[in-house]
Amino acid sequence: MSVTVNGVKVDTIVAEAKSAAREAAERFFQEKLNGRDQFACGFAWVDIFGIKGNTKLGKAFKEAGVSKSHTGAFQIWNPSNMYVQNVDTLEAGAQAAADVFKKYGFSAYAGSRLD
Repeated sequence: MSVTVNGVKVDTIVAEAKSAAREAAERFFQEKLNGRDQFACGFAWVDIFGIKGNTKLGKAFKEAGVSKSHTGAFQIWNPSNMYVQNVDTLEAGAQAAADVFKKYGFSAYAGSRLD
């Protein structure tokens, strides 16, 4: 399904958000933690609010691999796809992903919790 937002396909937006998340998380991990997985561990995600799952936009998000969370928001768990435990690294990635979605007019927020 080819749904666009501001002239950009939804799957391209999702890919851009994941790429930005990876870059931000890797930069944080190298600059702040010197490449060592240390300190507080946890999880991070990005929530995108205001999209109904039964609309063309919602279906396009589902096709792009984004799932609905129990809150009703669309959610990408660990958008950076970094396999580290440091919550700050994962939060940096989630915030970068949220910023991309906001750039396209979505209501998006990074979330995290300690393990």
